[in-house]
Amino acid sequence: MYQNWNFENSYLKLPQLFYSNTQAEKFPNLEVVSKNIKLINALNLENNNFNNFIIKSINDKNIKSFSQSYAGHQFGHFTVLGDGRATLLGEHLNSNSERYDIQLKGSGKTPYSRNGDGKGTLKSMLREFIISEAMHNLKIKTTRSLAVLKTGEKIMRTGFEQGGILVRVAKSHIRVGTFQLAQISNKNENTKELLDYSIERLYPELKNNKNKYLDFYKKVVESQINLILEWQRVGFIHGVMNTDNMSLSGETIDYGPCAFLDEYNPNKVFSSIDHKGRYSFNNQPKIALWNLARLAETFLYLIDEDENLAIKKIETVLKNFEIKYYDLWVSMMKKKININQEYKEDINLIKELLDIMHVFKLDYTNTFIDIENNNIDKYEFIKDWKIKLDDRKKLNKNKEKHIDINPYIIPRNHIIDKILKESDDNDFNNLIKTMDIFKNPYNHNIQKKYSEPPKEEEKIHQTFCGT
Repeated sequence: MYQNWNFENSYLKLPQLFYSNTQAEKFPNLEVVSKNIKLINALNLENNNFNNFIIKSINDKNIKSFSQSYAGHQFGHFTVLGDGRATLLGEHLNSNSERYDIQLKGSGKTPYSRNGDGKGTLKSMLREFIISEAMHNLKIKTTRSLAVLKTGEKIMRTGFEQGGILVRVAKSHIRVGTFQLAQISNKNENTKELLDYSIERLYPELKNNKNKYLDFYKKVVESQINLILEWQRVGFIHGVMNTDNMSLSGETIDYGPCAFLDEYNPNKVFSSIDHKGRYSFNNQPKIALWNLARLAETFLYLIDEDENLAIKKIETVLKNFEIKYYDLWVSMMKKKININQEYKEDINLIKELLDIMHVFKLDYTNTFIDIENNNIDKYEFIKDWKIKLDDRKKLNKNKEKHIDINPYIIPRNHIIDKILKESDDNDFNNLIKTMDIFKNPYNHNIQKKYSEPPKEEEKIHQTFCGT
């Protein structure tokens, strides 16, 4: 076990355009309220003295911490951004030489804070802690949460709230927006350096390829196909799919106003700032495609010296995104209702089910569990569809069930809301218990209350970023 960080900051070899040296602000009374023992062990850190260790790290002025700069399309509008409330302590290498960014979220003002205070509420940090770890246990690629701390101060949002810091762990924080920043610098060498660095860090197996830049782009596209597919599988709505919130590592990042579907509604949004439904549930694949097109624009000249040829190559990749995503989505939905083999009529069966779920406001998670358990006869309006499903199952080549396709529990919005309200009174008992429950989302033997949809008065209709 390491007694200290094993930092090696490769990112600082990039031009200073991409970062500023920053340090966390001094906080009155840092206190760890939740820590991730499994992740502590994965990073080969010492668990016994972790609380003191992480507080010391936040206060250590000798650590060469920094904040990253980037640009981005926010709800379609381009702007220059950066880590306005985050400081990256460094890149930690575990005993297997796996590299992880260790970032403090809510650490105070940076050069990119604009008019913000650079801080975060304890509630928003706990929320990301809960959901990101639930996503990890759902087997979805995501940034991780190492710990949440109270800062000992009150910060003003809609009212005074407890301040909090999240210690976030990621394979990298390189975003589509990082490349957009390089593009507007009007220096091609900035883009090339960033691209070479990204290949070396994320996909080193490509670095000697003849067409390594196009191959890198294909890898990023593939990672996003797989990620969005997983979001749709579990009913996850990200809420702010801006280009600065798309990580080239293929990890879910920046949880902000995210939420999970209760009743199925393909056009559902939770984010209080998504007034036009740009980032609605069904729109997520289209937005991912749009973001990837913006990424390609930043290094077209490196794909091919002939711009027209470069555009054609990128268009082919993006067209394949649509084809591959659709094929994989159909395959995934077939697994959710336990059918296999290829029949062109299957898509009609899937669409009919989704239409029924939408019209009758069925719970997204529980409907698929009921189908899996052959327990949907209780729905009178679904009986005709069930007959079709049973007939179709007779054509299955094998009887194998996919045990990790339909989660039994998800981090439901009303359950998280209850935990966050309890944190106002410094009560974290339910947090600890629920985090333990979320470790086994495919286990059907968990207490039923964790799988039940919210009552009418418990429903969460809007979510907020907490900035």
